Amino acid sequence: MKNFLKVTAIYAAFFLSFGNYASAATEQKLTWAGCGISKNAFMAEMAAAYKKKTGIEIDFKGGGATKGIRQVSSHEVDIGGTCRHLIEDTETLTTVPEERRVQLTPVGWDALVVIVHKGNPVENVTIEQIRDIYTGKLTNWKQIGGRDAPIELYVRKGKISGVGRTLRELVFNNYDQEFVAKYVVEESSNLEKDMVSNPNGMGITGISSARKIQDIAKILKLDGKEPTYDNIKSGAYLLYRPLYMVTHMQEKNPEVRKFLAFVMGSEGKEVMRKAGTVPYEDGIQLWLKYLDQQNKAIAKQRQQAGLPVSKTIPKSKLSNKVQKDQISAR
Repeated sequence: MKNFLKVTAIYAAFFLSFGNYASAATEQKLTWAGCGISKNAFMAEMAAAYKKKTGIEIDFKGGGATKGIRQVSSHEVDIGGTCRHLIEDTETLTTVPEERRVQLTPVGWDALVVIVHKGNPVENVTIEQIRDIYTGKLTNWKQIGGRDAPIELYVRKGKISGVGRTLRELVFNNYDQEFVAKYVVEESSNLEKDMVSNPNGMGITGISSARKIQDIAKILKLDGKEPTYDNIKSGAYLLYRPLYMVTHMQEKNPEVRKFLAFVMGSEGKEVMRKAGTVPYEDGIQLWLKYLDQQNKAIAKQRQQAGLPVSKTIPKSKLSNKVQKDQISAR
């Protein structure tokens, strides 16, 4: 399957080629666009640490995971951040035109979490209950141990947002899954804000964003597991997903690669840990499990389109070094 998993993690090349950072006198700025979850997970802290070290500022544009990919592809920004992978054409298994010409480098691990109003008595939800809620089979909180009140579900608009696509991937193994929801919102930040004010509300977002509001909203356990750092790192919390940095395949600005080397190096990993995000290499054993979920979703999409599924599943196009690391971590 051509162009499946354009993921790059060639660590040694970055460190050998770009070990010397720009001096503090450098006035260059780098521009970044991407999902708010990536920004909350590590990018805000990473940008501050990098500016302190090099003097180079990261100018945040926001815009979501899709813009984080496509604006790098079109050279509108230097770097992107995404919490979903590239979208592929179901029939040809090639990356859609808007998302070609980029490389995704996995740098950290996020988790999808269910958030509700702070006063909601429910403490735990199962993956099966999530499926039933999102397909309209469960509609009242009392059906999952709560009070007698309607479940007012919030979802992201469309099917290609970072949260929407990975939720369909991890919970339904179906990128085309339709959701039955009362509210459809443009951004995850809107969903998060509404959980604070709606006692019957329920939504799913990234753990890094949910932590920002956990004093005024509630994060539910999933199958009895809390989305703690250790549970995400070990895979005990099941709804984990990689966070990627996006760069252009023909990137010529050395400062972009220097920044990526910083993110992937020891200093960058420590910034992530302090921010509560698991660095990619710390949870590298999760990758093959995650890849299996991706493959199932792609296979189901092709099956629904009446296409053969036998050729959907090559291994990832990671570097040989990283593939060996993953195999040894199993």
